Amino acid sequence: MLWGRDGEQAALSQLLSDAREGAGGALVLRGDPGIGKTSLLDHAASVAGPMRVLRGAGVEAEAELPYAGLHLLLQPVLGHLPYLPPPQADALRGAFGLGPAAADRFLVGLGVLSLLSELAADGGLLCLVDDAHWLDHASADALLVAARRLDADGVILLFAAREPGFPAPGLPEVRLGALLPADAAGLLDATAGHLPSELRHRVLAEAGGNPLALVELPKSLGLHPLTGRLQEAFQHRAGALPAAARTLLTVAALDGTGQLDVVLAAGRELGGTAADLAAIRESGLVTIEGRRLGFRHPLVRAAVQGAAGDEVRLAVHAALAGALTDPRDADRRAWHQAAAATAPDQKLADELEGTAKRAAERGGGAAASAAYQRAAELSADAHDRARRLTLAAEAAEYGGRFDHARAIAEHATGAYADPELAARLIRVRACADYGMGLLPSAHAQLSIGIDRLADDDPQAAAWLLLDASSLVWLDGDRDMAARTDRQLAGLRLPDDDPVTPVYLLCRWFAALALRRPPEGLPPLPEVVAAARELAELDRRGLLLVGALGLAQPDRQTHDLATRATAQAREESRVGLLPQSLTYLAGTQLALGWHADARAHAGEAVRIARDTAQPQWATQAGALLAYLGAIEGDESACAGFGEARALLDLGLGRAEAALLVFEDLLYGRARNQISAMRVVPDLVEAAVRCGRPTRAVEPLARFAEWTAILDQPWAHALAARCRALVEPAEEHFTTALKLRTRPFEQARTQLLYGEWLRRARRRVDARPPLTSALQTFERLGAHPWSARARAELDAAGWTTSRSGARDPLAALTPQERQIVQLAAQGLANRDIAARLFLSPRTVGQHLYKAFPKLGVSSRTELAALSEFSPARDAP
Repeated sequence: MLWGRDGEQAALSQLLSDAREGAGGALVLRGDPGIGKTSLLDHAASVAGPMRVLRGAGVEAEAELPYAGLHLLLQPVLGHLPYLPPPQADALRGAFGLGPAAADRFLVGLGVLSLLSELAADGGLLCLVDDAHWLDHASADALLVAARRLDADGVILLFAAREPGFPAPGLPEVRLGALLPADAAGLLDATAGHLPSELRHRVLAEAGGNPLALVELPKSLGLHPLTGRLQEAFQHRAGALPAAARTLLTVAALDGTGQLDVVLAAGRELGGTAADLAAIRESGLVTIEGRRLGFRHPLVRAAVQGAAGDEVRLAVHAALAGALTDPRDADRRAWHQAAAATAPDQKLADELEGTAKRAAERGGGAAASAAYQRAAELSADAHDRARRLTLAAEAAEYGGRFDHARAIAEHATGAYADPELAARLIRVRACADYGMGLLPSAHAQLSIGIDRLADDDPQAAAWLLLDASSLVWLDGDRDMAARTDRQLAGLRLPDDDPVTPVYLLCRWFAALALRRPPEGLPPLPEVVAAARELAELDRRGLLLVGALGLAQPDRQTHDLATRATAQAREESRVGLLPQSLTYLAGTQLALGWHADARAHAGEAVRIARDTAQPQWATQAGALLAYLGAIEGDESACAGFGEARALLDLGLGRAEAALLVFEDLLYGRARNQISAMRVVPDLVEAAVRCGRPTRAVEPLARFAEWTAILDQPWAHALAARCRALVEPAEEHFTTALKLRTRPFEQARTQLLYGEWLRRARRRVDARPPLTSALQTFERLGAHPWSARARAELDAAGWTTSRSGARDPLAALTPQERQIVQLAAQGLANRDIAARLFLSPRTVGQHLYKAFPKLGVSSRTELAALSEFSPARDAP
């Protein structure tokens, strides 16, 4: 019986019931030590019925061994790997050292998802992970990737964790508090009813409603004054053991794996024997089942570790290292040796570097960083120490631990004497700052690197200049732009250097950022055509795709982003997908394919969060907010100023919109592209407010920018702005002849129709207003279609709701993606691998989508595959 946990037990029962019906989900139980998290996991297992149960836990001693926690959970079911998609099965084998490591650690999480879904096929699956705050980072990341995607899988994943460990954004949580007084008294009386009244009140007061304290404190009353501290109570009970048994208990606490053979082998080196196990077992501090030893509670392990003096701890670690003779335990052995070391040891440092390399190959960036850092501490040679600290910083940055990477790079002062190591550390600091949103600091680091490399390695400097140029656009600071421009002007590259197109493109973008006509540069289309050939599938190549998006037709950028996304999926390079999907969604938004843009932007946000890329989560989120603004969804715009202002403009709140647009343009804009993009909106808002003079200077800026960029969509917007500030029909007709991006084209038609109606040309106003209304309705732009309909009514034209809606408009973005791929003939398993879902989730989405579409089989979907010009998008 669990006292005082009726609500939590009911919630778990409901989760299990839902799983038996095919649903899935995850839950994190949080609370202080001893508050009852493990007991609730035990309760869930006891009421799971016929569901399969897997159980694992984080182990403090294995926190630096990548995928140790995941292996503990999945080891009993690894025989099911052949049933998984090959890339995911291979990723799991690589994570566990059973094969080559995966190219992308995200695949490990997808493999976990597929494996759990496969195991749940016969009656559901319950996975219990205790002490999740002690999971190694790689295991935690993989399990969270799977947990966030549980939907129609019949899988329940329960985590128990302390605060503040195991951050799990996106997962529901239950925080366990102290028991109510009546429940605390009931538990105490049930477990220690013999207590005299005075001691009973003291225990209740000291325990503070903590269930473990209520059970354990009474056991120490006759031996030790009541302290109210569980750890001290456990230490007192351990201290009462014979010396040899106490030593063996310490070995078990510092081992952390529970392997009885290893504990006994190490214990023998320190005077312990198998006979001492009886005393340990009788103490009630441990449980022994077969060849495994476990502590009754994590606090017991912590208490035993805390009671051991430094000399004992060093000896125990050395004995454990000697006991781990299996080659598969090489990494565990190296960490015990490192824990026993008190002085530099070059041989041990070399072994730890090998541990770090293996961790990095398996995708354990955090574990690799820790091993490299400890290897540096043990290095006798100064250069080796600097090199290993550099590797530690790089591994931390790769693993998404940006603050840790930055700290290592800042303190690796000895490495900056070596030009190569210095350049690598500067790149780490820039990437970490970028990942943390510290754009000016990231740019400053890149500038330092460019200055260091400009003479000795101009190619590398040119690529850094591309990074710096992108930050100039994202941040919008003119001083940053001017510094990058000076560095560009000072760089010397031969005309035939293969990186020259990148350099020239950066020069063009510097001119754009400074709104200064380019001097002595080849024409932009020529530069773009040459740079397009360098857009390979890596982070810099993708950055080039984004840069080209400003300087070439939308269709060309869409084709580049489509190929990059498809290649990233095919090669399982999941970490590149947030960037390529964001670019793809951006071009689809420009081309008027809003449903596809929403689906790809949403996918980019999900993967960016799972792969620790907050910058791309924000950028893709901004696209979703912009789409929400077009459609009139106020909640979708929260936290995104530009989107909210566009929504205000669409709803007729021009004054509020104008203030935001002016702040984006004249304030310290966070995004140079946004600063220019809002000018046409600012001009319209100013004119609608009756303040056309506030539009004059912004329009002049935009005209300079447009002249340099020389793209049809930019010229069309500039012409529309002129039509508003200098009312003249020729400006409207110029803008409309360019036939650019659908949403903007429709807005121009709406403004033109309004102008014609006010000029008493009601009949002439009807065609552009009708065209605008049709586009707005197709795009679901409700505020704008309402305005177009009102204008048509004022022009004497009766309107009706258009029936030419997207036949798939009723689907969610994910259902739309799945239907799109199913219509192309892909099986559920293939769709799941492509969209990073489980096959059962794909099947459930199709089950929901069919009635919405009025179809009953896959064969009928083929007729719907023409719903979008982007139907072949990845």
